[in-house]
Amino acid sequence: MDGLGRRLAAVADTVGPRTGLVVAAETPGGAAALCRGTADRAGATPVTDRTRFEIGSVTKTFTVLLLAEMAARGEVALGDPAGARGRPITLEHLATHTSGLPRLPRGLLRTALPGWFTNPYGRYPPERLLPALARTRVRRTPGTRVRYSNFGVGLLGRLLAEEAGTDYAALLDARLLGPLGLGDTTTDPTLPQATGHWRGRPLPPWQIPALPGAGALRSSAADLLRFLGAHTAPDAAAPNGPLHAALREVVRPRSPGPGGPELPLAWSRRARPGHALYFHSGGTRGTSTFVGFCPAPRVHVVALAATAPTLRGRFIQEAYVLLRALAAPADPS
Repeated sequence: MDGLGRRLAAVADTVGPRTGLVVAAETPGGAAALCRGTADRAGATPVTDRTRFEIGSVTKTFTVLLLAEMAARGEVALGDPAGARGRPITLEHLATHTSGLPRLPRGLLRTALPGWFTNPYGRYPPERLLPALARTRVRRTPGTRVRYSNFGVGLLGRLLAEEAGTDYAALLDARLLGPLGLGDTTTDPTLPQATGHWRGRPLPPWQIPALPGAGALRSSAADLLRFLGAHTAPDAAAPNGPLHAALREVVRPRSPGPGGPELPLAWSRRARPGHALYFHSGGTRGTSTFVGFCPAPRVHVVALAATAPTLRGRFIQEAYVLLRALAAPADPS
């Protein structure tokens, strides 16, 4: 096993040996993928880099790219209002988690309890989302503080779809998935995917009908590497047009409010000597996900596991450590 293979194995070894997973990386010096376990309950389908996993909150990085693409077309503007009570919230605030909205919409916890360990979002209907927004008062000035919100980015996906006169899945297919060639990526829970697990127990597919823009996607390691590659080489992925502009826009740090922090859209950004790392993690009740990239050098890391995140779990943290290590040659110190 070469050096990159050993590093992938170090991430994979943080979860149980029977867990279905993929850890994959691309660097200027080469690429590798480690696939382990099976995707189905019967244990008959080996995991490959084309196996779909629920990616949870990594969906948000697709939603904000959709926002930037629509803004580049002039269909929306980042400063457009999102329509909440109290202090004005913009689409940019939703995309940077600086809206001041709570993590979840009102009423969701009540519907979540019957499926708390399987599908906590599954019983919350889409028609309750906008009324919940109307009843939510924002007390802190938007743009001044980061407060992670599934409600906020899920609302963003809803507003973009309504502006385009379609649903979130169709809009994403037309504007991002088709143009970028992401054929494994979908919101459809009925297509084949890795069976998720909660403490070893197999779970049904994840459902999030009211907030698909916050966490409904499932994707493969192959697609996610391609998605990350589009961010580090937009000239090749989308040589011109609104998608090219959008790929540049989402990674640009900006302050969504006076005196607020400098943030990309949805991505976490960590400055290192001589370069910067961009990353996002995700989890459903049955899967754990990490994606990250470094624009220079071009490094991409994807880690997918068919087991839920835990407080003591190290899978996502070790995937970040892998990204940091692979990008380190750019560090002059």
